[in-house]
Amino acid sequence: MALYGLLGGALIGLAASLALFAHGRVAGVSGIIGRALDGDDGCEFRWAFLAGMVVVGLIARAAAPGQLGGSLQTLPVLAVAGLLVGVGTTLSNGCTSGHGVCGLSRGSPRSLVAVGTFVVTAAITVAIVRGMS
Repeated sequence: MALYGLLGGALIGLAASLALFAHGRVAGVSGIIGRALDGDDGCEFRWAFLAGMVVVGLIARAAAPGQLGGSLQTLPVLAVAGLLVGVGTTLSNGCTSGHGVCGLSRGSPRSLVAVGTFVVTAAITVAIVRGMS
């Protein structure tokens, strides 16, 4: 339903704006996770942000269990995918939330290149995975 996409996008934009204006921080999830695990100053904000993401995910799964899918059979694939995303975010010095949501909205040329790379890599990955099945 298009309304859900609109609401989801608005909430992501609101969360990114609040993180920037209230805390002076870009809402890049990989950076938030990394700095929370490192124990940097301001960890409370980071842990609260991450806890909010987990809680909302659990609420969404409880509210619409058929919409989110997932099974134990996909866990190895998800683990490898997560590892590859971690490598990619390290190489690009940011993730889709940091570059795609925050960087592009601020007009960052580096974020434009990063997001273009993400999109092309994702398209190639989809083509390869679909070809394997």
